[in-house]
This record gives sequence, C-alpha cells and structure tokens, in this order.
Amino acid sequence: MHKMRQTAVEDYRKCILDCLEPALGQALLLDCGCDDGEWTIQLGTRLVNARLFGIELVEERRALALQKGIDARHADLNDLFPFPDETFDVVHANQVIEHVTDTDHFIEEIQRVLKPGGYAVICTENLGSWHNIFALLLGWQPFSLSNITDRRFQIGNPLAIHHGESSTNPKSWQHCRVFSYRGLRDVFEVHGFKVVQIEGSGYFPLPSGIAKLDPRHAVFLTVKIRKKGIAE
Repeated sequence: MHKMRQTAVEDYRKCILDCLEPALGQALLLDCGCDDGEWTIQLGTRLVNARLFGIELVEERRALALQKGIDARHADLNDLFPFPDETFDVVHANQVIEHVTDTDHFIEEIQRVLKPGGYAVICTENLGSWHNIFALLLGWQPFSLSNITDRRFQIGNPLAIHHGESSTNPKSWQHCRVFSYRGLRDVFEVHGFKVVQIEGSGYFPLPSGIAKLDPRHAVFLTVKIRKKGIAE
C-alpha cells in the first residue's frame, strides 16, 4: 500500500507541474499550505521566473519556508488570505481543500487574490476512487475520510496506512470533506471559474497509468481552473 501510494504521489506531483505555464514575465505564485517550502520552490522552478508566497498555519513549518526565501505568511486558510485583491498570477493548493471547514470561503479567497485571467491548480483525494468505494461496500470508512479525529490518526478502516496509530498532528490536518470528480468540477464552476482540465493519478490496486484513462475513479485528482477576465 505504501509503495502504491508513493507512486500515485509522484504522479500527481508531475500532473501539478504539467499544469503550470512557464511565465513570460515574472509570475507571482501563492502556495496555500506551503509547509516547509520545499515543494513551493519546485513550483517556482517550473514557472521559470516567479516570486514565491505562501500561507502556512504551523509556525515551525512556516519558519523553514521563510529560510528558503519564500514570503510565507502565518494564517488560517479558513480566514481571509493576508493579501490584497488580484495579487497573484497563480494559486496552488496541494492536499489542502479537504482540510478546510468552509469550502465556499476558501474558493472565494482564491478567486479574490487571483488576477483576471489567472489560474489555480488544486490537487486532492478522490472520494470516488475504487479503493474508497470498496471500503464503503465493506462498511468501512473511506480511506480518504478516516482522518477525522484526534484520538487516533485514522479510524474505521483497518487497511488505512496509519490505522490505530496515535494522532500527533494538529486538528487542521484532519479531513472535513472529500470531493468526487463531478463534485470537484461543479464546485469550481458554481463559483464562476472555468475548469480547464482534470487529471487523475493513482488507480489502486492497478497500475497508476490507468488513471489517465479513467480519472473519475483515480486516487487523486488535479484540477486546473482559470479566473475569467481580460487576461484570458
């Protein structure tokens, strides 16, 4: 299970990078939940010429991002983003949207800080993946919704990677809601975004490459959305 998941993670990281458009001029990138900034730097490298900004709730991780030269702000993604309107060319959020308590607010803030014609790349777990569906058929928690309490890391699914382990993570790491392919597309469309593409990664227990043919049942989904405006 660990090996299959790692392959899927490597694949969705490639999907994210492929969604980024190398900038002709300097691009301003906001990484929502930038952690220690290591991945943020890879995003910036893909953009070629970028100023890197981040939002990170865990102060120790934010400090590491600051050391790497990222303008990382301490803030909760459930609150207002600490940036003015129409600041960024690109917004990125990897494995974040499933953690926020108010999805509408989170998407509204992405829209607010993006410039007209700017785009966002969002990657998250897929509630409609086959391994989640089969878990439900067995009467278990879906893998993607087993991280829902601070008493144990993962509950309700004996095959979850960290099932039964004590939780040492902050509440902000728990999953609040997980989207299917259709749900992820629709939630951005109702907020006025143009959905440019959706890619799948991972296809447990089969080879990861099948996710490209059937993203609706992939383990992870990467969606690229664009804010409507004059720069389209």
